[in-house]
Amino acid sequence: MTIADRWLLPDGMDEVLPPQASRMEELRRRLLDLYYRWGYDQVMPPPAEFLDSLLTGTGTDLDLQTFKLTDQLTGRMMGATADVTPQVARMDAHSLRREGPVRLCYCTSVMRASADPYQGGRSPVQVGVELFGHAGLGADSEIIHLALASLAAAGADEMHLALGHIGIYRSLVEAAALDRDQERALFAALALKSPGEIERVVTASVSDPALAAMLMALGELHGDVNVLERARDVLAGAPATVTAALDELDALQRGVRARFAVSLYVDLAELRGYQYHTGMMFAAYVPGYGHALAKGGRYDDTGRAFGRARPATGFSMDLKQLATLAEATPAPGAILAPAVADDALRDAVSALRQQGERVIQALPGQRTGPAAHGCDRRLELIDGRWQPTALTQETSA
Repeated sequence: MTIADRWLLPDGMDEVLPPQASRMEELRRRLLDLYYRWGYDQVMPPPAEFLDSLLTGTGTDLDLQTFKLTDQLTGRMMGATADVTPQVARMDAHSLRREGPVRLCYCTSVMRASADPYQGGRSPVQVGVELFGHAGLGADSEIIHLALASLAAAGADEMHLALGHIGIYRSLVEAAALDRDQERALFAALALKSPGEIERVVTASVSDPALAAMLMALGELHGDVNVLERARDVLAGAPATVTAALDELDALQRGVRARFAVSLYVDLAELRGYQYHTGMMFAAYVPGYGHALAKGGRYDDTGRAFGRARPATGFSMDLKQLATLAEATPAPGAILAPAVADDALRDAVSALRQQGERVIQALPGQRTGPAAHGCDRRLELIDGRWQPTALTQETSA
């Protein structure tokens, strides 16, 4: 590597510079305060864990995203955190072991082996919340509402919410008694939303005409909230769990429309996170971004491997992306103090800082002027007192 190349970062790894770093920190505090007011306690998971704990119940997707390394103390394989949610599930099941609903929030950096197709980059700052211990509609509703409130707090003034329910697909596949290869083929066809391929797979795999018709229709059940009424007709003969899932989605969308000015989209063939999610799923979009800024859903029983299966629902976001939602507010000006050894000057600087002012002490021999350091005032000795004075065009250089 040449000297000219030493500054290069690995693909997908990025640094955050001023003033964006300050914007992110301001938003981090705003979001964590929001979650605190909703009753969520903050946790700080470790940056790496043993693989058999870190990847428990997460499926293959997270495994492929996880950097692996060997713990030199034990010889066991470890993984760098690629998704905080499994760690928080472990905390609820094993470390906290509280009774009743448990609300936890977090904001921490994660590292991924490849760029997330939904949240760009390999080093996002993941912020989110998880609600454990309640399997009812109220918990799912709270999570969706808090996700939308988070986007609003970040500066989003127009939001689009996509809703789905993995239980509908699971129930139909179970009723059709598909084997693993048949289910994989159907999964791939639905992911492509290819009517011809869906029909080909269903015709070859499903003998029950009623179930076959429902599975073939599943790929076309997407659109505005009227899709739910159409789905009730098309899936009228489906197992009772399908009807229950449609009822949940209907109640969720009604609750969202009552509180937020948001456009709604329903997709009953959305299979994102199939190995992970167990119920409702959602993704929230903002115009100008080609991917969801917030995504989440229900993922019950993740804590089973830790000896305590618990209902769970939550969402996560990338703080770096959220911080680009609103225009950065202009930073307040600073005060430049001269490089003078004077007790009265030190007292004046200390008093101004305690008042919340940003005061930059010039250093001996410094050649840069106030403007180079973002200062719009300077401390001057006037009538025996050090006082901040506004800079003129001549003195700002």
